[in-house]
Amino acid sequence: MLQSMTAFARCEKHNADYAVITEIRSYNSKNLDLLVRLPHFAQALEERIKSMASSRLHRGRVEIRMDIREVGEDARRFEIDLPKARAYHQALEKLRAAFQLEGAIGLEMLVAPGGIIKPAEDERDLEALWEVAAPGCAGALDGLIDMRGREGQNLAEDFVKRLQTIEDIIAAVHAASRGLLDQYQQRLKERIAALTGGVVDIDPARIAQEAALLADRSDISEEIVRVRSHLVQFRHILAHESPAGRKLNFLVQEFNREFNTMGAKTGKADVSHLVVELKTELEKVREQVQNVE
Repeated sequence: MLQSMTAFARCEKHNADYAVITEIRSYNSKNLDLLVRLPHFAQALEERIKSMASSRLHRGRVEIRMDIREVGEDARRFEIDLPKARAYHQALEKLRAAFQLEGAIGLEMLVAPGGIIKPAEDERDLEALWEVAAPGCAGALDGLIDMRGREGQNLAEDFVKRLQTIEDIIAAVHAASRGLLDQYQQRLKERIAALTGGVVDIDPARIAQEAALLADRSDISEEIVRVRSHLVQFRHILAHESPAGRKLNFLVQEFNREFNTMGAKTGKADVSHLVVELKTELEKVREQVQNVE
């Protein structure tokens, strides 16, 4: 199934000690680029999370944010920074003496700057934390991949329509490019007659030879065959391969090469107009391919 690179997912998990909220966002990128944001006490889990994500995702810029809160008994323990409190108290005493201020220095003034009383920072049991963080990350990845799949299905449906449009235009190009030899022969006869005033007879065999050379230079049948082959390959990849983004991008480049060659070789205005339509439709396909994993 085709996968988009643009998606978002969120998963909440908790146990007796921790509550974990995992959010994952993914965007377009040529390669897999993982960015993990964790609380400082859980930084050691970063490589585990990256390993889990890289085993399931292949392309895209992926941002994983994990909010971890302690909800057990440890979450209700606090510690006092006594050296900081003493230093702040001494500073307040100097300030009161310098300005001859009245009143005592109360508790409210001591804790005002923050950091005096803070949650206890004991070393966490990373394995216990991973027991809830791992299913939270896995759940968010499940949601992300599910959304990527739904977006990918929408892209696939759009590709099918645009490929059919390209195939229809190619059929019109094929029909319009038939009979080039007869057209060049008639054009040569008319040009020679105009230049000589019709008083010079030219060998019909020579005209046929020159017309054949011109027709061969303008022949786009090989390009049409290759475009039709690329259409078959594109549809096969849509139906059977994932990740498919790099292969589809390569085929878009090949389409563009063939269309440019067709435009350069053809000498017919109606075919040139059809080639412009092909390039316009291909540009829409190219833009959508950038979203495919």
